[in-house]
Amino acid sequence: MAKETSGAVSITSADVARLAGVSRATVSFVLNDTQGHRVSDTTRARVLAAAKDLGYVPHAAARSLRAGRSNLVLLPASVSAIGSLVSSWVDDLQSELDRHGYTTVLHTGRFPDAATAARSWAELRPAAVLAMNGDRLTGEAAGILRRAGVRGLLAVAARPVEGIHTVVFDHGRIGEVATEHLIARGRTRIGVVLPQERGLDVFGQPRLAGAQRVASRHTATVTPVELAYTRESATALAGNWAALGLDGVFAFNDEYASLLMHALRSEGIGIPDDVAVVGSDDLVLSALQQPPLTTVRLRLPAPAVIAETLHALIERATAAPVPEVEPELVHRLSS
Repeated sequence: MAKETSGAVSITSADVARLAGVSRATVSFVLNDTQGHRVSDTTRARVLAAAKDLGYVPHAAARSLRAGRSNLVLLPASVSAIGSLVSSWVDDLQSELDRHGYTTVLHTGRFPDAATAARSWAELRPAAVLAMNGDRLTGEAAGILRRAGVRGLLAVAARPVEGIHTVVFDHGRIGEVATEHLIARGRTRIGVVLPQERGLDVFGQPRLAGAQRVASRHTATVTPVELAYTRESATALAGNWAALGLDGVFAFNDEYASLLMHALRSEGIGIPDDVAVVGSDDLVLSALQQPPLTTVRLRLPAPAVIAETLHALIERATAAPVPEVEPELVHRLSS
């Protein structure tokens, strides 16, 4: 009989077993797809039908206790703010992890330091943590997670992180590649867009630093320019462009670049005659802009490779190296 608490009915595996006419162990074998226990197709269908009729949902925490670990892969990042390229990549990664039997959980908390973040993540006892912004992780944070039983630790960072399997992705190199191109095209007063959306400074600041490193080796200047992803912000920036005196801009990514290009053209500013524009990510719409947008293409590891790497770390605590992410300039008419 279903248990009733405060007016709400809580369906248990015992209710499913009773309706299906089987033991609770059989219900567990079927719903958890337990290997090594043979259940006939007829019995399996009866259990699944009973669970569906009752609206029964297995208890993830209890299942984790029985298995000795959870099936959660924690993704501590505001990935929705990163841009279309990475958001789409994360969607594909979730599908690949699902094939391995893992559930992806996005964790968007903000913490004062890596150790505090690690303790918060560890409370959920995930099987793995994939840190898209791995530059903030430390060896201490890795130790906290491992002592909590987190076997798979994978970071995307500018350089290897102590105690963590790392995919090297230096955002500074994106700024370097874009700025090298603009200088080669004769631009010497270069703006670098810093998005105002929360969470993007961890990517924007390294890209700015990369641009500044290149400019310091030439007779070029770099000016940070703030831009929110709104029509109003782009219009205001374009209206002040003459006062800034910039003849080139690296606009963080293709989305911000397209927004800014439309605003500049509305102000009568020619692209690339007055201002050369470079984006990043090589989105499909980049080549369809007017003029077509020069961009920095990023060869991200295939989601299937990342899923396989996490699975190997969880199962064997070791995995093959993942190739470094290298930026590549795609020259079009905006520069």
